[in-house]
Formats: sequence, C-alpha cells, structure tokens
Amino acid sequence: MPAVTLKTRTQVGSLVLIAKRGNWASREPGVILVFCIVFIVALGIIALFAYRKWMARKAKKPSFETAE
Repeated sequence: MPAVTLKTRTQVGSLVLIAKRGNWASREPGVILVFCIVFIVALGIIALFAYRKWMARKAKKPSFETAE
C-alpha cells in the first residue's frame, strides 16, 4: 500500500515539482569557489592567531639550560 495516493494528473505533476531537486552547486561553480577561498583564508587567519598565542605562551615559560 503506497504512502501517498494521488487521484489526478495535476496532483502527480505538483508532487513532481515539489520533489524535484536540482544540483545548485553544478549550476553555480563560482559561488562554491568563493566559499572555498573564504574558508581557506579564514582557516589561515585562525591558525595564525593560534600560532601567535602558542608562541607567546611558550615564551612565558622558564627555560632551563643544561651545562655539559
């Protein structure tokens, strides 16, 4: 027994229009490219701040010298 029963041709047509999915990414490759570039730049900036914070924390630690 089907979950959806359709009586008329217009009901079938409207269901097809609602359920039809398009591949937006293939139609708009430029937008996807911009999203990727923005993500990579943002990731680089976050990594830079994390690296600077890590170096500042490392500089605060006392260093121990070994004598030979």
